[in-house]
Amino acid sequence: MVSPRMPDRPVPRRRARGRPAVPGTGTAPAARVPRPRSVRRPAARRLAGHRGVQLLGCAIAAGWAAAFPLVSDLPNQVFWGTLAGPAYGIAGLLCLVLPRRIAPRAAAAVALVGAVLLPLVLLAVHGRHQSEVMVVERSAHLMLLSGDPYLAAPVRAADYNPYLPTMVLFGLPRAVLGSAGPAAMLLGDARIWFALTFLGCMLGSWWLLRPAHDRAPLLPLAVLTASPLIGLALAVGGVDLPLIGVCCLAMALAARGRATAAGVVLALACTLKWTAWPALPVAALLIWRLYGRLPAARAALIAVGASVAVVLPFALLDGQEMREQVVRFPLGLAAVQTPAGSPLPGKVLAGLGPTGHTISLTLLCLGGLAVALWLLAYPPTSAVAACDLLAAGLAIAFVLAPAGRFGYLALPAVLVIWPRLASRTLSWRTSERAALPPRTGLVQV
Repeated sequence: MVSPRMPDRPVPRRRARGRPAVPGTGTAPAARVPRPRSVRRPAARRLAGHRGVQLLGCAIAAGWAAAFPLVSDLPNQVFWGTLAGPAYGIAGLLCLVLPRRIAPRAAAAVALVGAVLLPLVLLAVHGRHQSEVMVVERSAHLMLLSGDPYLAAPVRAADYNPYLPTMVLFGLPRAVLGSAGPAAMLLGDARIWFALTFLGCMLGSWWLLRPAHDRAPLLPLAVLTASPLIGLALAVGGVDLPLIGVCCLAMALAARGRATAAGVVLALACTLKWTAWPALPVAALLIWRLYGRLPAARAALIAVGASVAVVLPFALLDGQEMREQVVRFPLGLAAVQTPAGSPLPGKVLAGLGPTGHTISLTLLCLGGLAVALWLLAYPPTSAVAACDLLAAGLAIAFVLAPAGRFGYLALPAVLVIWPRLASRTLSWRTSERAALPPRTGLVQV
C-alpha cells in the first residue's frame, strides 16, 4: 500500500546565533564589526573633556604662575607670572561658561597668548632674557669671529658656555640680524628658534606615533605649550626646549624603523647638550628589538660618526676650555660655581662640602648604572617604553647632580607625557611593530 504523498515542507533556515534576522529579507545581517581601538574614545580623553578637570588644570596653572611674583627674585619670571596668572584664570572661566564644543579650544588659545606669546614678544623686543640665551647668542658671535664658541679664560658664570657646538645654530640669527630695531630684536632672539624647533619636532613625533586617521595635534600641543611646564621656559629662556623636541622625535623615528633619520636626529641631540647622550643607547636598543641588528647598527654608527665629526674638531682645537665649560662647570667642579641652585638632593649634598659633593657624584653614577642595567635587562619595545627609560635616567641625573634646576625636569616630564598623547596608549609594553607597514618599507629609509 502506497501512502499518500505529503506536501514538501520547507526546511527552516538555521539562524546564526546572536544575529537576529532582518524582517522582510529572510537573511541575517552581517556580524557587527567591533569598533577599532584607534576610533574609540579612550578614558583619558573623556576625562580631559570634563569641565571639572579642565577647570582644575587652569586653577593649578594660575596658582603656579601667581606664585612667581611672590617668591621669585628674577625679574623675567616675575613678569611672566604677572601676565600668565590672569591668562590661566580667564582660560578656566572660559572652560566653565562656554559650550563644551568650543571651550577647550578657546581656553587653550587664551592661555597660549597670555602665558607664552605676549610675554615672549615683550621680553624679546626689550632684550630681556635669562643668561642662557645670552650665552648661546654670544657663542654664535664668537664662532663667526674666531671659529671657537668658547670664551677663553672665563671669570664669571655668564662667561661659561656649557653647551656643545651645535647649540650655536640658535644664536646665528642674532649674529646676522643684530639688535637694531624691534623686528631684529624679535627675529634674532634665540628663544624664537628654540620654540620653532620644539614645535616642529613635537609635530613630527606626533605624526609618526599617532594611530591611523587620528585627529590633528593642534589642541594637545597648544595645551602642552601653554602650560607652565613649557610656557615659562619658552618665555624667559627655553634653551632646553629644542633638546626636548629632538629627543621625542628621535624616539618616534626609532619606533617607526627610520634608522637613518633616527641616527641623524640623535646626532643633532648629542651635539646640543651632553644630557642627550643617554638617548643614543635607548634608541639603538629600541630599533634592535623591533627591526634587527643591522638597522640598529646603522642608526648608532650615523649618530656616533656625525657627533664625533662635529665635536672632535673643537675638542682638538680648545680641549681644555671645552672640558672646563662643558663638563666641569655643570658638575660644579669649575672654579666658578654654576648659578643653577634649586634645592634638589644633589645640590643639597654638594653644599655640605667636598664629602657631600663626592657622595652626590657617587649617587649620580650609581643611578645611571641602575638605569643602564634595567635597559639591558628589559630593552624597550615601543616609543612609550623608550621615552620612559630615557626620562628615568635624565630625572635621576638632574635630581642627583651637584647643580641643577627644577626647570630641567621639564625634559623627562614631556618625554613621559607626549608619546602617550600621540600614540594614545598608556602601556609601555605594547610593541609598535604590529601597527607598522611591512618591515622592508621602513628599514630602508
